[in-house]
Amino acid sequence: MNQSIVIATRKSRLALWQAEHVQALLQARGHEVSLLPMSTRGDEILDRTLSKVGGKGLFIKALEVALEDGRADLAVHSLKDVPMELPAGFALACVMARADARDAWVSPQFARLDALPQAAVIGTSSLRRTALLRALLAQMGRGDVQIAPLRGNLDTRLRKLDEGQFAGIVLAAAGLQRLGLAERIRHVFDADQMLPSAGQGALGIEIRSDRDDLVALLAPLADTDTHLATAAERAVSRAMGGSCSMPLAAHARFNARTLTVRGAWGQPDGSADLVTAQASGPVADAAAAEALGLQVAAGLRAGGAH
Repeated sequence: MNQSIVIATRKSRLALWQAEHVQALLQARGHEVSLLPMSTRGDEILDRTLSKVGGKGLFIKALEVALEDGRADLAVHSLKDVPMELPAGFALACVMARADARDAWVSPQFARLDALPQAAVIGTSSLRRTALLRALLAQMGRGDVQIAPLRGNLDTRLRKLDEGQFAGIVLAAAGLQRLGLAERIRHVFDADQMLPSAGQGALGIEIRSDRDDLVALLAPLADTDTHLATAAERAVSRAMGGSCSMPLAAHARFNARTLTVRGAWGQPDGSADLVTAQASGPVADAAAAEALGLQVAAGLRAGGAH
């Protein structure tokens, strides 16, 4: 039966693209779908890093209030922004097929990290990217390169780059591609160099946990392999504390029906060597995927991650 559905969304251009993408898919299935654009605390606080003001959950709290009071039926999120533990009464009803999970190097002048001039400044507010960049720069003997905080939505970050505040910045490739900005990418980091964040490149749809009608309605939009891979990644993050105040990477890929899950942890100031771990095994359900994720988290802790 066709339904009338309201999607709560942040107002940023990327968030609106994501909501409109789901809107179009549901409309193609005969549903009537409208958007409820909202401002969130994460969008409003731009002078401090997320890890210091409450984490990525700031981006979705207002949307959850709209779900709770019935103004909206579902919310579309970048899965990497969804907290590892959802509040009581909410559920992740659908994980969609993943786009490019990798990180991208964006710079008007410098094609790659190794082309940077002395004392160049790279922009990112991700502790994961900071730790991984420090490790890459250390391998190159480039202790002179600085890494400085960069907050704001994707357009704001690109504007700050174009104003000359940074020699280059690191962004999720998927966001640039979704907004038709792929030409801004100078280089895509191999996942072996810059292990992605848990859930990066995937979209997740959140609902109230009592909305069984929406679980069935969203089922055709779900992608099983992405769901299982990201379940493993999120299990790594959850076991390690699950917050954006942790310099943690987790990424999983299928080869046939074998899932390989990899994790990396490092100090953003570069004061400790990067700790890595991985586990592989056949995976057919979320429980098996999460078990692999727990193995990786245990390996990271054994290596000194905390």
